Amino acid sequence: MKKLLTFTLVLCFMISFGQINYIGFIKNIPIEFSANIDRERVSAIYVYTAFDEPIILTGSFENGTINLFEKDAKGTKTATLTFLNFNSDSTTIEGTWKDLKTNKDLKITLTKEIDNLGEVIQAISTKDKYFKVVTDFSNVSEIKIYQKKTDKLIQKFDVACNFRGFNNIDVGDFNFDGFADFSVFETSYAGPNTSTLYFLYNPKTKKYYDSGFSGVSLEFDSKLQRIFETNQCCAGASVTTAEYKLVNNAMVLVKERCFKLDEKTQERTERKMSDCK
Repeated sequence: MKKLLTFTLVLCFMISFGQINYIGFIKNIPIEFSANIDRERVSAIYVYTAFDEPIILTGSFENGTINLFEKDAKGTKTATLTFLNFNSDSTTIEGTWKDLKTNKDLKITLTKEIDNLGEVIQAISTKDKYFKVVTDFSNVSEIKIYQKKTDKLIQKFDVACNFRGFNNIDVGDFNFDGFADFSVFETSYAGPNTSTLYFLYNPKTKKYYDSGFSGVSLEFDSKLQRIFETNQCCAGASVTTAEYKLVNNAMVLVKERCFKLDEKTQERTERKMSDCK
């Protein structure tokens, strides 16, 4: 990303343009910018390459114009990014970044680029690392982890996950050791059930590794230092829950429960685990 602007568009309305990458500048300030346009709604991220801290944008696509808003922590709009007469077939496009407080404008000039096709930066990052997913815009095949400020590729993992735009990656302390780990959304099942891959950080090696955690819709309680699983079936008529503790970073079952819907009362009551099998 050094001294270059990568502009990634995933256009998913009536006619899909697919992914489009550009290199260029906002004046002389290097950034990376990614946007997803769904009909008239736009979600986007851009990153100043000096910091590599993702900034979330929201906006619209109407009559060939892309309008995006940058907001501060309080939700107040602080800047706009505008691209007039956007044409996905053009080799170059121009736009404007505007500070809403000072009304200062900066010109954006972009040229199409063919490198890094299918790489989408993620909205969540850690203090010193950011993430990209390699995707065909249906599935994710690889996770890449970069060092902020240097853009050095630190690690990468092969995965097989559904693509969720800028939101495949999440960050949390999944083994309760005080260090930031990361997770990758894997897939959705029937109802609210989901599965996620969890990668733990080893402070000794300063590398991540696959935790091997397995379960449906896992939730992590840092106070209790427990992992809770909820698995719903048959439109909520059958629900199982499980509680796990960690022993040497491995999930160990503490207890599990079964709840079935009573057709008369229309309320779920606890049953034997065999009733939910």
